Amino acid sequence: MKIRVYLIRHGKTAGNLKQAYIGSTDQPLCPQGRAELEALAGRLPIPDELWRSPLCRCGQTAGILYPGVPARVCADLRECDFGRYEGKNYDQLKDEAAYQEWLDSGGTIPFPDGEDPMVFRARSREAFAAIAASVAKRHPGGTLAIVCHGGTIMAILEAFSVPHREFYDWQVPNGGGYRFWYDPRTKSAEQMVLLTDRRK
Repeated sequence: MKIRVYLIRHGKTAGNLKQAYIGSTDQPLCPQGRAELEALAGRLPIPDELWRSPLCRCGQTAGILYPGVPARVCADLRECDFGRYEGKNYDQLKDEAAYQEWLDSGGTIPFPDGEDPMVFRARSREAFAAIAASVAKRHPGGTLAIVCHGGTIMAILEAFSVPHREFYDWQVPNGGGYRFWYDPRTKSAEQMVLLTDRRK
């Protein structure tokens, strides 16, 4: 039985404002990020189940967008650990040979002292598939909302999108995301709609 899914990226943090790599660093929402989310609070349909990454910014985002709705936590929905790149942006890293090598790989080789991006993508898609299958059993035809990270969303949709699109094609802004229908039997995500204006 298909379920409706909302994949939502957390609101802005101080690191996002600096365009820095913020993965395992547990940053809270910044005032701007909180204000942007508060303008959208209560505009999304209440899901049958709400899940989130364990990181603070996702917990705060879920609380603002879905006030009073309890959220289940899945550790494997967390963002990739960027290792030595955590907290740094392109301008700070562009002259490092290791960073250039990572860029040249299309972001597929392991981060120095961090997580292998391919391992990250695998755990993200496996976590989503397990959650969605369990929700479909408990709430056939129901709605699942997940508040997580940009990279997590990209990994999930790269794996399950129909028609298929590549990892970097699924980038979304902070507070943005996608809604779609997901079928656990075929592991396919269809009819993706970008949540650019959730007031509609």
